Amino acid sequence: MLDTAFLMLCLVVLSALAFDYINGFHDTANAIATCVSTRALSVKAAIVMAAGLNFAGAMVSTKVATTIGKGIVDANHVTQMVVLAGIMGAIIWDLITWYYGMPSSSSHAIIGGLIGAVIAHDGASVLHWGGLQKIVLSLVLSPVVGTIIGFIFMVILLWCFKNSAPRGLNNGFRKLQILSAAVMAFSHGTADAQKSMGVITMALVSYGALPSFDVPTWVKIACAVAMGLGTDGGGWRIIKTVGKDFVKLQPVHGFCVETASAGVILGASSIGMPVSTTHVITSAILGVGLSKRLTAVNWNVAGRILVAWVLTIPASAIVGGMAYLVMSPFLGN
Repeated sequence: MLDTAFLMLCLVVLSALAFDYINGFHDTANAIATCVSTRALSVKAAIVMAAGLNFAGAMVSTKVATTIGKGIVDANHVTQMVVLAGIMGAIIWDLITWYYGMPSSSSHAIIGGLIGAVIAHDGASVLHWGGLQKIVLSLVLSPVVGTIIGFIFMVILLWCFKNSAPRGLNNGFRKLQILSAAVMAFSHGTADAQKSMGVITMALVSYGALPSFDVPTWVKIACAVAMGLGTDGGGWRIIKTVGKDFVKLQPVHGFCVETASAGVILGASSIGMPVSTTHVITSAILGVGLSKRLTAVNWNVAGRILVAWVLTIPASAIVGGMAYLVMSPFLGN
């Protein structure tokens, strides 16, 4: 006889890994857009490098996974259907924004999807508002910090090399940018793969396969592999928006963007704060652009990015809630 609960668990795990795969090609641009746009690396070489380092970064920590898995709602109010619907909300929103080349946040999407599914299942009262405040605060503050650090770092670099010839300066930083892009890809793995780790572990606790929230090794490896494979699938649509249309970048600018972003993301991941790599690197690009002049920023593109940012949590929450309402009559609550 088919164990329906086990079947649901399998669907959740496969969906979470699919989300990680989509996250990989959706957010590939976060790590490599600037080094591709400045021609420090070819698209193929940049994607291969990012895939490997995304895998490595995903294996080093589970603090963000714990925040996602325990900070949104108590495990007693989480069912396999809730988790599955939340993941579907995130996947659908990620695919929509990828299709239109918009660098929206997969972190926001998975959080929004889970919120919508939980509300559809048990109402808003069961949400951990304290945990959500911490999560949302980190997601709101990280772009501000990214903009400020990107701006300050760029000003310092320009002052330090003010007497250097632009051509020689950019040739030197083109090589350094490969290193900074590698660190950015690693930091992306430490932050984004952990969202799926948290979701899968949440589902395992709900099923009864785990006595408490503790990410198993096989979950770490599976999520890391899925993200690495997804990254290898590419993401040229978003690379073009972030790396070319938003602000025109030279290698010195790309090095500054990637270094500043990686610092913010690694710092946040070390304390379990689930920041959005998309938001951080895009805001760092904004900070670098502002250090040049206001007109260096394509404000039309900036406006489209901002709209995607603002819409992501409510939109993915609505889709997650609708997914729960549509699927629960067939698959159970």
